[in-house]
Amino acid sequence: MQEEVHRLSTNWRTLLDAMPEMVFLLRETGEVEYMNRSAKGCFGFPCGGRATTCLREVSQQCGTILNDADDCDATEQGRVTETLIDTTPVEYSSVPFVGYTGEKLIMLVMRDITQRKNFERELLQFNTSIETILQQKISELQASEETRIRLSRQVNSLKTQLGFHHKADQMVGRSRKMRELREMIHQVAGSDATILITGESGTGKELVANLLKATSQREDKPFLKINCNAINDSLLEADLFGYEKGAFTGATARKVGKFEVVDGGTIFLDEIGDISPRMQVSLLRVLQNGEIIRVGGNEPIKVDVRVIAATNVDLAQAVKDKKFRLDLYYRLNIINIDIPPLRERKEDIVELVSFFVNHYREAFKKEIDFVPKSIINRLLAHDWPGNVRELENLIQRAVLMAKGKMITEADLIFDQDPRIEQQRVDTFNIDDKLGALPLKAIVADFEAAIIHRALDKYNGNVSTAATQLKLGKTALYDKMKQHGISAKHIKQSKRN
Repeated sequence: MQEEVHRLSTNWRTLLDAMPEMVFLLRETGEVEYMNRSAKGCFGFPCGGRATTCLREVSQQCGTILNDADDCDATEQGRVTETLIDTTPVEYSSVPFVGYTGEKLIMLVMRDITQRKNFERELLQFNTSIETILQQKISELQASEETRIRLSRQVNSLKTQLGFHHKADQMVGRSRKMRELREMIHQVAGSDATILITGESGTGKELVANLLKATSQREDKPFLKINCNAINDSLLEADLFGYEKGAFTGATARKVGKFEVVDGGTIFLDEIGDISPRMQVSLLRVLQNGEIIRVGGNEPIKVDVRVIAATNVDLAQAVKDKKFRLDLYYRLNIINIDIPPLRERKEDIVELVSFFVNHYREAFKKEIDFVPKSIINRLLAHDWPGNVRELENLIQRAVLMAKGKMITEADLIFDQDPRIEQQRVDTFNIDDKLGALPLKAIVADFEAAIIHRALDKYNGNVSTAATQLKLGKTALYDKMKQHGISAKHIKQSKRN
């Protein structure tokens, strides 16, 4: 019988040691009679000692249960209770137990619920602060969006201040007007719309055309530049549109014109305001229908060419004066890029001076490294009727003439203002000539002044001047030769 009890006791202990929960047998006095392996791992060994001390409060509660065991039902006796032992949260249940010798004991089953409590605490914290977290995240998103908008505005502002940069951009200047000009160029360059560049002589219309082409969809396609004022009207038409064999004397074979050569690309027509009425009609056909007709031909030829035109002539006034076709004006003026004169952006003069000095000191092998403030002040005070071209010519001469490492007042040689010459022509003084010259000489001088004025007004275009003077072209050339007037010289002075 004793062996059987021992066997049962051993099996019972083995079973309890295998349990992950802590199992205690408490005596009526609160002392610990037995601890399984899990309990020993937590409270140490042997029984009593620390376990008794730590479980004192639990023992008291269990003692009450033991004393009231007869009055409590099974549900109340096995109720799970939570408490803290030291700082460790646990849950336990207790059941009255009668030992084999008849003593009253309590079996205490205890579990460490630290991990569960941590989960509950985190969940509670999450549940109670979810609204705060959401508000915080919403605020962070709003702040991020505000930051993005602010940065976007700053980027746009910097782009506007610094201007768009492209390797083909050879324009110098960062003034507000130049930033607006660059922004306009980059805004319209991507389209195939016809563009009219306007501005005074010397403002840099060709540089704008170069940048338009370089930033367009036709960047890698052909690009041709034609100065309409430098070619005779009949030759210009044949040059642009080509001609058929036998179209005129010397046309021994068919010739392809510039519009066919540049098909798919871009053509820049400078001084477009000086073309003849016949050329205006031919150009209108290209802009309206994308077709050309060779000189001496009848069949239209389709071409895909983007046209960029430029002029320093007021085309709107030319239309009013019946010198330019209204329909062609509207076709050309789809997008107008007007270049500001230098006198309206004098804040760029210092940068322009630096650019030209660096360029020409290398070209002329000079050691110029300083431009006095007095020189800059003189340049800022000048009105620049010839615009950037006049400033470039001035700096070129100054660098060439400079004897030391700086430009001096003596090196500045300003061009004669063509407007003063204009005034001189317009105010032909007869009184000064009366008594000093015979009538024939006075009339000759007056005729020379009129011819010079007409050629100057029409940018050296002899054909237009002859038409306006109601004079044959050959007769006008004879009178020009007689008075020593050169249309080429007038054109050059206009360009300069």
